[in-house]
Amino acid sequence: MCGITGIFDLTDRRPVNRALLEAMNQTQFHRGPDEGGVHIEPGVGFAHRRLSIIDLSSGQQPLFNEDETVVVTYNGEIYNFPELTEELKQAGHTFRTHCDTEVIVHAWEEWGEACVERFRGMFAFGVWDRNRETLFLARDRLGIKPLYYARLPDDHLLFASELKALMAHPDLPRDMDPYAVEEYFAYGYVPEPRSIFRSVLKLPPGHTLTLKRGQGALPAPREYWDVPFAPLPAMSEQAAAGELVERLREAVRIRLVAEVPLGAFLSGGVDSSAVVAMMAGLSDDPVRTCSISFSDPAFDESAYAQQVAERYATDHHVEQVDPDHFNLLDRLGELYDEPFADSSALPTYRVCELARRQVVVALSGDGGDENLAGYLRYRHHLAEERLRNPIPLALRRPVFGALSHLYPKADWAPRIFRAKATFQALARDSVEGYFQGISVIRDDLRAGLFSPRFRSELQGYGAVEVLRRHAQRAPTDHPLSLVQYLDIKTYLAGDILTKVDRASMAHALEVRVPILDHKLVEWISGLPPELKLRGGEGKYLFKKAMEPHLPNDVLYRRKMGFAVPLAAWFRGPLRERMRDQVLGTRMADSGIFDMNYLETLVEQHVAGRRDHSAPLWSLLMFDSFLRNLQSTQHSALSAQLEAGGQGLSVEG
Repeated sequence: MCGITGIFDLTDRRPVNRALLEAMNQTQFHRGPDEGGVHIEPGVGFAHRRLSIIDLSSGQQPLFNEDETVVVTYNGEIYNFPELTEELKQAGHTFRTHCDTEVIVHAWEEWGEACVERFRGMFAFGVWDRNRETLFLARDRLGIKPLYYARLPDDHLLFASELKALMAHPDLPRDMDPYAVEEYFAYGYVPEPRSIFRSVLKLPPGHTLTLKRGQGALPAPREYWDVPFAPLPAMSEQAAAGELVERLREAVRIRLVAEVPLGAFLSGGVDSSAVVAMMAGLSDDPVRTCSISFSDPAFDESAYAQQVAERYATDHHVEQVDPDHFNLLDRLGELYDEPFADSSALPTYRVCELARRQVVVALSGDGGDENLAGYLRYRHHLAEERLRNPIPLALRRPVFGALSHLYPKADWAPRIFRAKATFQALARDSVEGYFQGISVIRDDLRAGLFSPRFRSELQGYGAVEVLRRHAQRAPTDHPLSLVQYLDIKTYLAGDILTKVDRASMAHALEVRVPILDHKLVEWISGLPPELKLRGGEGKYLFKKAMEPHLPNDVLYRRKMGFAVPLAAWFRGPLRERMRDQVLGTRMADSGIFDMNYLETLVEQHVAGRRDHSAPLWSLLMFDSFLRNLQSTQHSALSAQLEAGGQGLSVEG
C-alpha cells in the first residue's frame, strides 16, 4: 500500500512548488514509510510514499515508461499483473521492473482510458501523459482505495489518497458543505462523491476522471463498472455452493503473493473465518491470524476465532483491547480527516496495530455482509416491505403518517409494541423506509439537531437523496437486491472500506479483501436473492457452502458485529469528556447546532431515560473533526508563510 499526491496546472505550465508538494506528501508518510519519491515538470507534480510489498528492490515511484513521457503515482495491488505484463510485452512494450506498477503506464499507452477495465485488484492512481497533455485519475471498482481531488481558485488541481494531504495546501478552501454535514449526521460518514468541504470531491468507486490542460471546466467522472445483478443461468443449490467455494478460493489465492510476511484478520465471524479456511488450504505453512478480545462477553467473539484457529492450526495472536481503548478518541480525528462516526474504528485500529507486529499484509473478510445479505437490517427491511406492498403509497402515506403522529413514542417497549415506528415505516416508500432503518440519527432527531441558520442553508435538502440517486440507477428492483446495491454504493465504500483503509495504513499495514474481488462480486450479485436470505437466515448459500470447512458454532450463531459499549461509556468513564466536547465552545461557535437540544440529548442519556449513544458519538466525532481542522489550518498558514504567501506559483 502507498500514498499518492499530485498537482496539475489546468490552464498553463506554471512551476510547481517542490517544498509544498513534498510537505503534502509527508502528511501521508504513514501510508508508505519505506520510500518516498517526487517528480516535477512544468505544470505537473507527482509524489509518492511507498510501502514495499512486491519487487522490493525496484518499483520506486513515480514510475515512467521507456521514454519518460508517461508517469504514474499509484496506490494498490493489481493481482493479474503477470498476465497483463506478458500481453503487453507481446504488444511491444519493454519492462524494467517486476512490479505491478509498471503495468499501469504501459496499459495506459496500449488501451487508454479502457486500461482500468483490464485490472483486477484494488487501486487509486494518477497518470500523466506529456504527449497528450492529459492527467488520468482512476479508482478501483468497489472503492477499496481512496482518492480525493480539488480544483483550487487559481486553476490548479490537487489529488491525494487522504484529505490531509490536500489540507496541507494553504490555498485549499475549507468551508464546510452543509449537505455533507446533513449526510454525515444521517449516515455516520460523508458518502461519495462529497467530502466535508465544498471544494473537495472523492472520485467514486468504479470511476475515472480525464483532464486535459486548457479544457476549462472539470468534466464529470466516467463510470467504467457497476455491480450488474444480472441473473445467472439456472443451477442447483449444491452446484452454486460448490462454485462459490471455488471462486472464493481463487480470489484468496491471487492475494497471497507478497515478498513480506502475510496473514489474516480472524474475528470469529463467518467471512473472516471462511477466508482463513481458504488460506489454510492454499499454504504449506501455518496461517498467521490476529484477533482481539473484549472483557464484556456481549462484545467478545474471540472464542469463535479460537475454534477456527485450532481447526486450521494457525499461528494465532489475540490481544484484549478494552475497557479503555476510548483513549484513541483524539487519534481518530487525525486519522479520518472528515467526521467519521463508526465506533468500531476503535477496535479496528487495535486489531491493525496487533496485526502489524506480525505481518505486513493481512487478508480480511470485509464485503461479505453486503454481497451475501448478512445484515439483520435486510431481514427487517423485507418484513416492512411485506407490510407496505399490499397498500398503495398514495393511501399509506396520509393514513399511516397521521397515525404515527398521534401514537406515543415507546422506545422502551418491546419492538412488537412500538406501533409508532411501525406506522412511520408504513407511511414511507421503500427507499425512504430503508434510509430510516440505517440512519445513525433519524429524521426527527436531526430536525432538532441543527440551528435555524444552518437549517436555512440546507434549503430543505435531506440525506435520503443519496440513496434515491443510487436507486434511480440500480440495475435491479428486487427489494433485497436493491438495498444490497444501495449499501455497496454507500456504506461499503464510505464506512467499511474507509474505516479499514485509514486504520490499517496508520500502521503501514496492507489489507486485501478477497470477498470484494470484482469477478466474485459480479457472480454473487447474479445469484437468486433467496439463496442469500432464506427463512431469516442471511448468507444462506455461503453458510451451506462453508459447512464442510467451518464449525456450526461459527456459521449459525447470532451475529454480533464489531461494536463497543458506547451507552455505558457515556454514563461512566466518558461521561464528563462527552459532555465537555458535545456542549463545548467549538460546537457552539460552529453555528451548526441548537445547543439547547444538544444539552437535552446529553442529559437524557446520562440520566438513563433514553439511549442517545449513537447521536452523541456522532457529535463527539464532529467535535474531534473541528479540533483537527483548527490544527491543520494553523499548519497550512505556517506553510503559506514559509512559501512566501504565494502558494503553488512559487518555484521550489
